[in-house]
Amino acid sequence: MYGIGANTWIWVSPLTDERLAALAPRIAGWGFDTIELPIESPGDWDPGRTADLLASLGLGATTCAVMPPGRDLVTDDPDVAAGTADYLRACVRAAARIGARVVAGPIYAPVGRTWPLDPIGRRATIRRLVDRLRPLADEAAAHRVTLALEPLNRFETSLINTVEQGLEVVAAVDSPGLGLALDTFHMNIEERDLPAALRTAGRWLAHVQVCANDRGAPGSDHLDWPGIIDALTEVGYSGPLCIESFTSENRTIATAAAIWRPLAPSQDELATAGLAFLRALLLGRETPARAGL
Repeated sequence: MYGIGANTWIWVSPLTDERLAALAPRIAGWGFDTIELPIESPGDWDPGRTADLLASLGLGATTCAVMPPGRDLVTDDPDVAAGTADYLRACVRAAARIGARVVAGPIYAPVGRTWPLDPIGRRATIRRLVDRLRPLADEAAAHRVTLALEPLNRFETSLINTVEQGLEVVAAVDSPGLGLALDTFHMNIEERDLPAALRTAGRWLAHVQVCANDRGAPGSDHLDWPGIIDALTEVGYSGPLCIESFTSENRTIATAAAIWRPLAPSQDELATAGLAFLRALLLGRETPARAGL
């Protein structure tokens, strides 16, 4: 029904050509359908070389944008906003080159930036975001790529936490090049009913990232996975389910994601246990009680 993907952040950061050449065959060999490639800095990995590698392995691709300090579309600084726009354009070009249809991520403000917003300030900030996103979304659509805006939990942003808040932006931009990316980790914190939130996202749902409530392997947790799959089916979602977790190798990203302890006996087991659980779930077999962990 759905392809299953793995984000390379499970193992490495930053991703490079050499690391991808070693990792991608393993991901394909385990039986994943898709590989999710972070674009921490354009040029970390070469899109042409990557396209050839993935084609040789029969792997599909998705990409995700990275928003550290200094990348911000709602800033008062026009130079920072312009640089962020240039970065997102580079992400779209890289995605198009490797055949990825999505650039997912919190493409509005740096991860970890939180600030109080009264109703007037929030409306002004959303208007600024919409104005800056609209031309980028239209450019993405011209490349047959969708920018997938991701709500984050309240500890990582104060701007867009929920599906409804994300849809406010998507509806205002009103471009085929902008949709929503939803991550079960953030949804578990911010949404009272995950299947209902997925149904609310509806046709604007462009990408789905999955993991346990603690960022471990999907299935080793308390989430309503059958209900999640039912909701995705009902809204007609046709993209992959990409397992996203993080290595502690890059302390900046690990700190941003609050990875303070191992989430599985090994990163390989986190990925393969999640894959086994999702395959069983999608095939309607009896699911492993703890995804093999």
